[in-house]
Amino acid sequence: MNLAPDEDLELIVETARRFGEDALLPHIRSAESARDIDAATRASFAEIGLAELEWPEEVGGAGLGCVARVLVNEELGAADAGAALALDRFGPSLYPVLEMGGDVARFVETSGRALLASDLDGALSIGSDRINGSVPWVPASEADVVVVLAGDQAAVLRNGFTIEGVRGAGMRAAGAGRLRIEDAKPDELISSAAGAGRSRARARLYVASLLLGVMRAACDFSREYARERQAFGRPIAHHQALAFLIADMQMSLDGCRLMVREAAWRVDAGLPAEGAAASALAECIEASRLIGPNGVQILGGHGFMADYPVEKHMREARALGLWLGGFDAAIEESGRLLCASDSPLDIGVGGVL
Repeated sequence: MNLAPDEDLELIVETARRFGEDALLPHIRSAESARDIDAATRASFAEIGLAELEWPEEVGGAGLGCVARVLVNEELGAADAGAALALDRFGPSLYPVLEMGGDVARFVETSGRALLASDLDGALSIGSDRINGSVPWVPASEADVVVVLAGDQAAVLRNGFTIEGVRGAGMRAAGAGRLRIEDAKPDELISSAAGAGRSRARARLYVASLLLGVMRAACDFSREYARERQAFGRPIAHHQALAFLIADMQMSLDGCRLMVREAAWRVDAGLPAEGAAASALAECIEASRLIGPNGVQILGGHGFMADYPVEKHMREARALGLWLGGFDAAIEESGRLLCASDSPLDIGVGGVL
C-alpha cells in the first residue's frame, strides 16, 4: 500500500491548493453572506476540471478514482468546504449512478446541480414506480436532479421534489434546504447491494475528506495564532498546557488523514471498503469535536468573532459531522461489519474500534 501521490496527482493537488488559496479563501465571508458562489469563481473552477476527477474517461472525465478525490477535497475544504461542495455540482450524488450500473453518460449531461438524498438522513422510500419521503437538511437550497439512495436501491429524480430553503449554520456557501419528495416518478431506478455499499463508502469519504480540510485549517490557524500571541512575556504556544493541546489536535488530524487515505486506496483497489470508510468518517467526526471547539478556545474571545475563521471552522465541522447519518450511523455500520467478519483486515475496519 502506497499512499503517496505520483507526480501527476501531486500536480493536481497543488492546483487545488492554489485555487483554494487564491479563489476561495479571500471570499469566504462574501460567499457565506450570499449563500452562493459568484459566476467568475464557478467559471474558473469549471475550467480547471477538478469536478470531473472521478468521471469515467469515456464520458469526458479523468477517471482518477477515490484517492484523487479525497486529496483534492482536503485542499478545497481547507479553504472553504461550503464553496467546495457548491462548486462540485454532482458531489457524492455521482456515486450511486457510477457504482450501481446507472446511465453515467446521461447523468453527467445534467446542466444544473445534482444532490444526494440518503435514507441515513431522512425517511425515504423507493417503490416500484414512485418515490416519497423527506430529508430535514440537505447542503443545497436548490437542485435540478436528486439521487435517492435507500437500502440497496437508488433512483434518479428530475421532478417531483421541492427544496425549501432554511438558514443553516454550517457550509453556508453551499446553501441549505429541506427536501420533500411526493409521488416522484424516477427517471432511472437501479438496484445493487454491492454497489449501494460502495456508494455509501465513497460518499462518506467525500464528506470525511472535506472535514479533513476544515480541521487542518483550524489546526494551522490556531497554532500560528498561539505562536504570535504573547502572554506573561512569551508566546502562549510555549505554555505547556496549550502546547500539549496543540500537539493533540495535530495528532488527531494526522491519524484521521491516514484512515481516510487508506479507505480511499481500498476503494480504488477494488477491496472491501465499507467498514474502512465508516471508521474513517467516525474518526474524523470524533476528532472534529476536539479540534473545532479548541481551535476557538485557543483564540479566546477572538475565536467567536467573524474577524477570525476558526468560528467558521467549528460550524462547518459540526455540519459535516451530521451528514450521512453522522457518527452514530458510521459507527453502527463499522461495528456491524466487524462483528460479521472473521478478520477485521478483510474489510478494513480499524481506528475507532
